[in-house]
Amino acid sequence: MSSHHWSVHRRSSSLALICATVLLAACGKDPAAPAASGGSVSAFTAKANEAVARTHDLADPKSFEDAKRGFIAAPSGQVKDAAGKVIWDFDSYAFVKGAAPDTVNPSLWRQALLNNQIGLFKVADGIWQLRGFDLANITLIEGKTGWIVVDTLTARETAAAAMAFARKHLGDKPVSAVIFTHSHVDHFGGALGVISAEEVAKRKVPVVAPAGFMEEATSENVMMGVAMARRSMYMYGSRLPRDAKGSVDTGLGKAVAYGQVGILPPTVLVEQAHQELTIDGLRFVFHNVPGSEAPSEFVFYLPEKKAFGGAEMLSHTLHNLYTLRGAKVRDALKWSNYIDESLAYVADAEVVFNQHHWPVWGRERIREFITKQRDTYKFIHDQTVRQMNAGLTAPEIAETLRMPKPLDDYLNVHGYYGTLRHNVKAVYQHYLGWFDAHPSNLDPLPPVEAGKRYVALAGGMDKVLATAQSAFDAGDYRWAAEVLKHAVYADGKNAAAKDLLARCFEQLGYVAESAPWRNFYLTGALELRQGPPEKGITIAILLDMLQYTPIERFLERMAASLDGAKAADTKLTINLSFSDLKENYVLHVENAVMHFRKAPPATDANATLTLTKAFFLQMMTGQAGAADLLTSKQTKIDGSTIDLARFFSLIEKAPGTFPIVVR
Repeated sequence: MSSHHWSVHRRSSSLALICATVLLAACGKDPAAPAASGGSVSAFTAKANEAVARTHDLADPKSFEDAKRGFIAAPSGQVKDAAGKVIWDFDSYAFVKGAAPDTVNPSLWRQALLNNQIGLFKVADGIWQLRGFDLANITLIEGKTGWIVVDTLTARETAAAAMAFARKHLGDKPVSAVIFTHSHVDHFGGALGVISAEEVAKRKVPVVAPAGFMEEATSENVMMGVAMARRSMYMYGSRLPRDAKGSVDTGLGKAVAYGQVGILPPTVLVEQAHQELTIDGLRFVFHNVPGSEAPSEFVFYLPEKKAFGGAEMLSHTLHNLYTLRGAKVRDALKWSNYIDESLAYVADAEVVFNQHHWPVWGRERIREFITKQRDTYKFIHDQTVRQMNAGLTAPEIAETLRMPKPLDDYLNVHGYYGTLRHNVKAVYQHYLGWFDAHPSNLDPLPPVEAGKRYVALAGGMDKVLATAQSAFDAGDYRWAAEVLKHAVYADGKNAAAKDLLARCFEQLGYVAESAPWRNFYLTGALELRQGPPEKGITIAILLDMLQYTPIERFLERMAASLDGAKAADTKLTINLSFSDLKENYVLHVENAVMHFRKAPPATDANATLTLTKAFFLQMMTGQAGAADLLTSKQTKIDGSTIDLARFFSLIEKAPGTFPIVVR
């Protein structure tokens, strides 16, 4: 890659939950995944990483002091589920220590070292955090009668392990309240490992969440969970080995736990913009910030503690305005404005703690931390919009926009998770969408067809490979990858093209400052060599959560899974009757679409299926099939069994293993 290309790639990426989609982010390490055959760094990669180390003071002693401050104890060993599967391995990132290896961007290595400070920490009098038990943190606040638990991690298993560890060192107190700061799965999925629904009901334990929490937490994964989960394998590097040539961090935390996901329905909703509540004897002042990092989110201030909880509105990285696993884009201007408002909330604060990373202490440093976060999102928004109005496209803006030195010098807004480059494109998408207004992009050829024609235009595969090899040898990996993308699309069985593209991806991954970018590149290299996974991620792990999802969300997903071609000449009416809910839905297929309405059973229906919601969830999560419909005691069929079977044959079941780098 040319020196110009290296500079653009390094500096632009030097700024940066499944669920939040809900299965979302919950794509953890697959212990059965094969190890990647990572290659060596090239001289160009080594030179680029050496330049990063010279550009900034990566020693950053104050951040390391903060990450270790208040340390009480660290866990070790593994967390396993009921079947003995490893959900979390505290020692799997033990190799992250000392100087950065040449296969990792030194700035990303710094973030990986900071995120490796795991264990139980005292934040302030009466406030503790458990870090490194999952992607996010659990915050414990001492109330009058017990622990007020802020966020509950991704999985039941890791949350239970964290609470047991805390009680071992802090004493065995009951949970007196649960607070969910926002609607992403890594902040609520482990709820049932903290406290059971039965205990919440029996002791009337308050469960506090922002307005819209349940709808946002339980909806997105149903509609787009399969695609997002597949892409999350790339974003979180779940198939990569944990070593210096594979997964080293996520930028936001070490990894995501892949265990049982549940939820607790809130008993108290914070619906006002600013709302004060007394929870277990302690005064909380909540501030709703919907549409910032999550559709449903709040932050809060504890006046008696002089402590501000920033949820995930604040963190020690540039966050995502667009998350690479796929989701609706976030509003950079709104996010910046919320952060600006928080400066007033923290005027007297002595500590800011968030639900990822480590706290910030001292009023001067708190103000700097918040101001830099605010101005980073505002700069990206304003400068992107300015250049959009000058006629530049998203790729053109991303290629040229640079963070100003005062922000670029502040490591805590670097692109360890989000990046300047893809956040610029998110702002463009937010306002103008996918189309850049060039007529040739209205109806371009699909990738495989375009690939074949590019290869023909170049004079055949041998010439394409020669061009790509020359670019690779010159260190121009971005161009080599662009050329080889077309070659692999044109011929997915060409071993030479796939191998050279994998080597390009490795070099791009080794230099990436963003952990998700690194994981995407290295997973792409792995799948070029080994193919896509044999099994997708099953949403069965979400069963404890999906029981709270309205039936309508599943029917919307069912309609979106209808095979339009097969259903083109089909006309069917099916009654769906839930015996336990006393609810009835009429499903109608016509014109290759499925509509539904909540209504009494149609008298002219082809068939009526009576079932329980529990069995319906088993069907939706793949735990029950057509044969079970006929034999289960939870179902009853009236009318034509053949027509009912014909209806279900129209519903496509996506396995979640679709290819990405090879078509």
